[in-house]
Order: sequence, then C-alpha cells, then structure tokens
Amino acid sequence: MRVLFVASEVAPFAKTGGLADVASALPQALAARGHDVRVVMPNYDVVSGNGFRPAEAEPGILGFDLGPRRVAAGVKELPLGDVAVTLIDVPSLYRVGAIYTEGPEEAFRFAVLSRAALELCRRWRWAPDVVHCNDWQTALVPFYLEAMFRSDPVLGSAATVFTIHNLAYQGVYPADVIPSLGIGGFRDMLDQDSLRSGYVGILALGLRYADLLTTVSPTYAREILTPELGFGLDGLLRTRADDLVGILNGIDTAVWNPATDRLIPHLYSAKSLWRKEWNKKALAERVGLEWGERVPVFGIVSRLVEQKGIGLLPGPISGLLERADARFVALGSGEQRFEEALADLGERFPGRAAFVSGYDEPLAHLIEAGADVFLMPSQFEPCGLNQMYSLAYGTPPVVRKTGGLADTVRHWDPTNRTGTGFVFEHFDEGGVWWALNEALGAYADRKGWKQLQLNGMAEDNSWEKAAGEYEGAYQRAVDTARAKRVARPST
Repeated sequence: MRVLFVASEVAPFAKTGGLADVASALPQALAARGHDVRVVMPNYDVVSGNGFRPAEAEPGILGFDLGPRRVAAGVKELPLGDVAVTLIDVPSLYRVGAIYTEGPEEAFRFAVLSRAALELCRRWRWAPDVVHCNDWQTALVPFYLEAMFRSDPVLGSAATVFTIHNLAYQGVYPADVIPSLGIGGFRDMLDQDSLRSGYVGILALGLRYADLLTTVSPTYAREILTPELGFGLDGLLRTRADDLVGILNGIDTAVWNPATDRLIPHLYSAKSLWRKEWNKKALAERVGLEWGERVPVFGIVSRLVEQKGIGLLPGPISGLLERADARFVALGSGEQRFEEALADLGERFPGRAAFVSGYDEPLAHLIEAGADVFLMPSQFEPCGLNQMYSLAYGTPPVVRKTGGLADTVRHWDPTNRTGTGFVFEHFDEGGVWWALNEALGAYADRKGWKQLQLNGMAEDNSWEKAAGEYEGAYQRAVDTARAKRVARPST
C-alpha cells in the first residue's frame, strides 16, 4: 500500500512523548513489510537543535490558501531508515522555540501541517491508499479530504485512519478560529451543538470523518467509550464503536534492547543478567546514590503530570525509604508541584533518593538498565511504552491496571512463577504502597526474581506484530472508503 503518515512529532527529530516513538517506528516497520510509506511533520527549530540538517527536498515553495491567509511553505527532507520524512518549513509557525504553544494560533499551525500534507501528495502526483493521522494536531486531514478533495484525481480515493494516542488532548478552540482553518464554508459539516456553544473541537472532526479509528491498546479502546475516560467524547465514540480498533503499540527493538543499547555502559541479555548490576552501579554514580549490592533501586522516567500518578508517589516512596534499604531515582519534567515533591525526596533522603529535572535520553536508558523496578502508577494510560522497555530490560514494572498497562503487564505469581510485574487496581497511595511491598517481597527471593525478569524479557513487544495489525486496519479503511464512494452518488 501507499501510506501517508502525518504526525506532529517524529523521533529522533522532535519528541515530547510516545507519539514521536510511534511515528518513527511504525512507518519503518511498514516499509520493512514492503509498503510505500511517506511521513510528514513540521520543521521545528528543535530539529536542527537536535543536530539534524534537513536537505531541500525539491526546489520551489508549496503554496495554498487557508481561509483568508496565503501559506508559503518550504519542503525539506530527512532520512529515517528506509523512509523519507518530509518537513513542512514555515519558520514563523514552527521555529518558535517549542514544538507546542498556547493560544488560538496553535490551531492554525497544525491546520497548515494537515493541509500541506495533502497538497504535497498532489504536487508529487502520488495517490495514497491510506492517510494515517495522529491525535488532534492532524485531525483536520479527514475533514479536508471529505469536504474538499473527494473529486480530486490524486486524493479522491484515499482512505483515512485516525489514531487516538491520548483522548485528553482535543484541540478545542473558540469558534472564531474557523475561518483561519479554511473550513468556514463547511459549517454544515461541523458539530452544531459545539458551534452554538461558541467553540470547535478539532479532535472531534477527525473522530467523525475518518474511515477507521484506532487507539493504542485494546483496553483503552474500551475505556474511552465510558464517561469516566471518554473526556466528553464518549457519546461520539460510541456511535463509531464498530469502527474503533485497539492496536497495542510496539517498541523499537533497534533502540530499546539491552544487548545492543549504545547508551548504557554494560550490555547484557537474558543469558548475562548479572551485568545488569553493573549498570545499577553506574546509575548510582551518575545520579549520586549510594550503591549497595542487592539493594533494590526503584526508578521512574515520566512527564510529571496528574495523569501519570506522580502525586501518589511521595508518600509511599517516603515510607519505603524509611522502612527498607532501598533507592529511588526519578527523571522528568512537568508541573512545578510534582517537580518540587520529587526534589524534596532527594533532599530528605540524600544518597538514597535522587531527582533529575528535564529529559535526558542516555539517563532514561540507564534508568531502564540500572533500576530493579520501574514505576508507572498512571491514572489512565492509552498504551505506555516504558513498561515495555522495562520488560525488555529485565526491570519488572509496577503499574496500575489501566489501558495499555493492563494489556502488557501480568501480576507476578510467586507460586507458579508466572507474571511479568506488579499490578495494582485502585488509584490511591494505598494501591501504590501495596505494589511496592509486593515488589520488595519478590526481590528478596533471588531465584524467583530472576524468573520474573526472564518472563518479561521473553515478551515480544516488537513493532512486527503491530505492523501486521495495522495492515489489517488499513485494508478495512480502504474497503470502507470504497463503499462510501459507491454509495455517494445515490445519496
């Protein structure tokens, strides 16, 4: 198939979270299976800041009208394995010191990305079978195709797949942004209740007009149909429940593999697990922890926001460090209250707790390799990747039973020696404390702990399986789009 993949961030060029990893690994996995895949993203200043120098893809400027504004964009390109990543270069929109910004102009920034991706196909005379869109930043693509391009010789037969990576982010803006998005002439296709309330929800447009909806784990696909995790869109999603598929993300095993990871000092595998202790000592030295043989290290790498359950950690971690010989290390950035709470642990327990603010890719890898237990106490988690990294690195995760965490981690049963981590249900400090104690008890059993590690390392969470499922989703979307075309003349 010819697949156009549109995303607001793609690793390693620009990354704030798991979307970037998916937008990097999935296209490469699809290309490896023989598909013609092209990726489109903005040319942020962080791309060059990360050391990448995109080349001019072709001469000339990509120009189009978006509402009352004329857009002139350069077209640049970077290689990503066997996949070409095309970057839309509009300095006034994307070279602003950040990947994401605040305010109504944010809607226009990503409307430009969505429209430019389609205009590129026309310029290339390359007709995609499927346009794969991701999160609200590209949710206008299915709308544009349906409203403007159904008679276009290049784009008219394209099917759309829209992936929800996190339903909490919806791109809701005052209705007065509508003209700048180029959709002012199509108000009858917008949600009229939203218009009467004075706003437009961009994510909702993608949910309404895409041929097929996917999300990043089977459990999350069920959860978002409920008022508790539907964030106000559960009603719309229930009307499209038959078109919603949960496909678990994979991990890039070329990047996250302790046997080949260039960012950790000591490579190891299931057959050389003793070397993991060497990484633990290197981690302790890196962040200023006191190292002790057979002293468990609990680690976390996360955005520091409410969703990730960070507020549940200070109490249980304090109790852990007061009552047991253990260590704790955290890496992340986000809300000030959470950064201060984690920094306070480091001050109260010098040499036993450490907090590093910001994001440090080598340190993230070292925490996965050097920690004994990885913490993910999320309130909700569409998929999650770190728990899968942790399994691959023999670092059993503590997770809450939600979303992709529930789909990928099985609670350890010391009697039958089955399971891959520690799973708690209740989103409260008591649930976290229970799981920490479960992990401590398991760690005391050396033979059992090694089996737990081996169980996780034997899991296959590569993109190969997920790519096969996306092939099925793409074919389903193509069939749906074809059926719509057949029906359209008579309606």
